[in-house]
Amino acid sequence: MARLSQGRVAPDSTLLHEQSNWNYATVLRAVAAVVPDRDAISCSGRRISFAEFDGRTDQLALALQRRGIGAGAKVAIDLLNAPEYLEVFYAALKLGAVPVNVNYRYKGAELAYLLDYVDAAAIFVHGEFLGSLRQALPSLKSNVLTVVVPHGETDPAIDLLRYDELLDEGRRSSGALGHVPSGDDLIFVCTGGTTGMPKAVMWRNDDLYVSQWMLSRPGTEPPDPGQAMRDAKRAGTTLPGPPLMHGTGLYAALATLSGGGCVVLIDEPGLDPNRIWNEIAGERVQVLTIVGDVFARPLLEALDALDHDVDVDIDVSCLKVISSSGTIFSAELKAALLERLPNLRIVDSLGATEGMISRSTATRGDVGTAKFMVSERVGVFSPEGQPIAPGSGKPGFLGVTGRLPVGYFKDPEKTAATFPTIHGRRYSIAGDMATVEPDGTIVFLGRGSATINTGGEKVFPEEVEREIRDIVEVVDCCVVGVPDERWGQRVVAVAQLGRGAAMTGEQIIDRLRMRLAGYKVPKAVVLVPSLERGPNGKIDYRRVTEMASSPARPDASNAEGLPS
Repeated sequence: MARLSQGRVAPDSTLLHEQSNWNYATVLRAVAAVVPDRDAISCSGRRISFAEFDGRTDQLALALQRRGIGAGAKVAIDLLNAPEYLEVFYAALKLGAVPVNVNYRYKGAELAYLLDYVDAAAIFVHGEFLGSLRQALPSLKSNVLTVVVPHGETDPAIDLLRYDELLDEGRRSSGALGHVPSGDDLIFVCTGGTTGMPKAVMWRNDDLYVSQWMLSRPGTEPPDPGQAMRDAKRAGTTLPGPPLMHGTGLYAALATLSGGGCVVLIDEPGLDPNRIWNEIAGERVQVLTIVGDVFARPLLEALDALDHDVDVDIDVSCLKVISSSGTIFSAELKAALLERLPNLRIVDSLGATEGMISRSTATRGDVGTAKFMVSERVGVFSPEGQPIAPGSGKPGFLGVTGRLPVGYFKDPEKTAATFPTIHGRRYSIAGDMATVEPDGTIVFLGRGSATINTGGEKVFPEEVEREIRDIVEVVDCCVVGVPDERWGQRVVAVAQLGRGAAMTGEQIIDRLRMRLAGYKVPKAVVLVPSLERGPNGKIDYRRVTEMASSPARPDASNAEGLPS
């Protein structure tokens, strides 16, 4: 395993390929030198050029350096999708410090755990989240520099350093940054913690940068960013739909800025599909990043409503790509979006925080569930590390090799389990299970840790969820195992119906009996108004299991009766 020292990683030839030395901070500086006047960020009417963005991150880094934040220090970012999020991220990298994403929905105890776990030296927080931080501060093991970005109400009970004050300190500083950004400098991407406490996945800048590049351009190497800017006549504009606090949103922003494109941000929590379409039209957005059906369905409904509103006239034909990751993006919704926007391409990405795996593209006339193939980089393995034979029908663990994270912070055992060496190559095996068709197609089954054991039979929730989502009245669902005296676990589905749909849980079960083996069919279907997904589109499995265990009748009659 790689050896950590002061928050940095010593390259190990058994883990890493021949190393380059990419760092997002130096890439930003190179881009800003060639296209200084081009917009880097647009947010709520505010536009920041690459020159201004590069300069502000320098000023912020200088101010933090004066306050003792340096190489290896952890800088927590508890912010919405605002320009300050990216400014803090890049300023930390210029210092060799480690940016750490924080879920802004965390309450006091959750926030305290995360800050202590990562040994945070500083935290940047939007004003409206100060209540949770106030609850967390008294229990922290060490002092944390707190910087507030005004947004919503502030809490006078905390001794606050304002973001603009810190920038002013940097502007007045006559010193120079004492660190040269390196490919070895780390970025922490904390997992959501929906099935336990969050874990920080440690990425080297170089590995994350190259991994992002090769995901869309397999077999090629990233070019010099300055030369790429000179050769490119125009760059794309991207709107990250999910929060930057999660990998999907952050990676979209980093890739766009590294290519000299403009990142359009919406600095409000939650999904507002009307706002997204208006931003796409107003900013001429070319790439929209979403999280599967969770985003696609409300976006499609909003687009339909806007089309029928005689008082609204917006043109979203500028949108060329919808990129999705993190959950299922059904063929039905893809087809509907492609019908509305015929020049659109839809790109599905398969992967996790622990590693980027592959992409699948859909266009008008060529739509289907995302298809991924076994390759030199991607495989499906038995628990003993043997490749699963195509067409065998046997389930195995999905793995990817190539540029990978160093591991999990402070958890060598989990690192060893998730990043094993198989036949001389290091893989990331995050727990997703799959089978391999005779032609090498990977059929995704779901997270192994979520597998349901009912009467000795194994049920993969993802397989059952796919069948439920094929029922036109259902807009969202989640399948979980609930403790059962007879079966050990019983399969229970929690589902959300579309507007005006009239269907009972028993009717859903009846349809599934014609499609699935009896042991896979849910014993109950609980209908709820919403699955209450997080802002990144992910499920809180503890909350859904509570819904599934509800004593209320598992049919449509309780759809409005469960607590939200």
